[in-house]
Amino acid sequence: MTDSTGISAEIAASHKALPETILEVQNLGVEFWVEGEFYPAAIDMNYVVRRGEVLAIVGESGSGKSTSSMALLGLLPENARVTGSIKLLGRELRGIDDTTLRALRGNEIAPIFQEPMTALNPVYTIGFQIVEALRSHDRAMAPTVAKERAVELLRLVEMPNPEQSFNKYPHQLSGGQRQRAMIAQSISCDPLLLIADEPTTALDVTVQAEVLDLMRNLHKRLDSAIILITHDMGVVADLADRVMVMKSGVVVESGTVEEIFHAPQHPYTQQLLAAVPHLGLGVLEEPDAAEVMLEGEGAGVPVIAAIRERASEAAEETIETRAPVLSFEDVAIEYPKRGRIPAFRAAEHIDLQIFPGEIVGLVGESGSGKTTLGRAAIGLIPIAEGKLTAVGTDISHASQKDLFAIRRRTGIVFQDPASSLNPRMPIGQSIGEPILLSGEAKGKDLDKRVQTLLSQVELPTSYRNRFPHELSGGQRQRVGIARALALAPELLVADEPTSALDVSVQARFLDLLQELQQQLQFACLFISHDLAVVDILAHRIAVMHHGKLVEIGTRDQILRGATDPYTQRLIAAVPVPNPEEQRIRREARALLLDRTGTEG
Repeated sequence: MTDSTGISAEIAASHKALPETILEVQNLGVEFWVEGEFYPAAIDMNYVVRRGEVLAIVGESGSGKSTSSMALLGLLPENARVTGSIKLLGRELRGIDDTTLRALRGNEIAPIFQEPMTALNPVYTIGFQIVEALRSHDRAMAPTVAKERAVELLRLVEMPNPEQSFNKYPHQLSGGQRQRAMIAQSISCDPLLLIADEPTTALDVTVQAEVLDLMRNLHKRLDSAIILITHDMGVVADLADRVMVMKSGVVVESGTVEEIFHAPQHPYTQQLLAAVPHLGLGVLEEPDAAEVMLEGEGAGVPVIAAIRERASEAAEETIETRAPVLSFEDVAIEYPKRGRIPAFRAAEHIDLQIFPGEIVGLVGESGSGKTTLGRAAIGLIPIAEGKLTAVGTDISHASQKDLFAIRRRTGIVFQDPASSLNPRMPIGQSIGEPILLSGEAKGKDLDKRVQTLLSQVELPTSYRNRFPHELSGGQRQRVGIARALALAPELLVADEPTSALDVSVQARFLDLLQELQQQLQFACLFISHDLAVVDILAHRIAVMHHGKLVEIGTRDQILRGATDPYTQRLIAAVPVPNPEEQRIRREARALLLDRTGTEG
């Protein structure tokens, strides 16, 4: 017999009989051998994860969150050295043979990886990969039963059309849909300990709320434990019981979620919380942000407040008196039939203009057509109907020669930095490639431009010789941002540019984006599922649902006076970085859904 989440009563009962402590880590250290020397990534970590508990590990990108957690699974490269003790249910994991460790992975302890495009196999359908995970741990399971269970798992994680999605390949899904497929695969064997590495990074807020509810139900029903690695403090406030803060490989503070949010002791924790954008603060006085100061600004100016103030001033300017940099006029975008996947319209009846110096936030569910619009804006996807003008050129039926000319004046930050960077090219070369190909600089001048761009996105200039796989997810995202800004574009399409950034770097990047925009007056289509970021950055907001724009207006009109029921549900699903307030919002959202019907 199974409950509503497909979890058997026998499994639940067996998990309830488990000892109190699921995971015990003592003096854990991780070092990497690089050019004849060991470099520490995690230093002397000590923590315990108990039954039915969610431990959130937070900190800046590169602080050692993911590295220390992957050490638990034995998933580090050969140049890594792990010291200390890792005990799962009292059993030492360090030193066990590979066969035993493979049996534990997925069955007892399972990861949700940060970047699903690189974690999922591109040559197999997602259904095949979930079935493979199920049957590798239960070889007696019939293929038909495994398929039914896989479709059920896809339905649990709110995958649109789960029966059809079962036969799709990873590249045929949106970023959020790939993440849902990854989560479905990870929870397929009802693991005792789930290591969730940024599990909601690529998810829109409505699906994020559903996935958080799913993970909450999973660990409560099974009394399993979750290690949650994230930079989203709203997610931490929503799900975590305890929080561990890391910086430069060291745990600087740990405590209950209430202690960390309401009485942080370490200066770094205070700075981290101060940089968190908070949806709904339509004022300039954010007292929690008072400790984070802008370089080059007057003393006492908070980052979040300064960004919001500049956005408000820009919104008051009559930018509409100038010709739009990007214009959609009754545009429809259609994907042709491919194999068993029928043709479908990803977007239709799109009317949207973006003017010089303006940031338009494009929000909506995963699969609603946001990224499709962004790619069409620079000619990566042809349009089926209507008129599309970019940087003064009609690209509705443009030739490749026309598109080559406009791409020197446009830039794009892709959602998945791991798959958009050349793995064989050092990041300095990746950043400098657009400048070199355009003929703007070479030699020493090119080196200086690359160093400046690295500094602007808060990366050490010494990183220029590193390859993408040697960087964390957030660091790779910053490389993508630097590459997009290399030619000072007139139009920047930013597809989830802050999704992989920790909150402190995110605040600095948002400030950097506005400073560059004031200098260059480029237009920006800012695609994001993070409404708190859109709240502080965008002048206008467009909301997409099922390929159509359902609502367009100023920031205040949309976020504090939405009229469309879908927009209201979207805003209600946003987690806020306050445990008590988030609990109230979660209950209010449940009431809203009861009144207006389920999402989608």
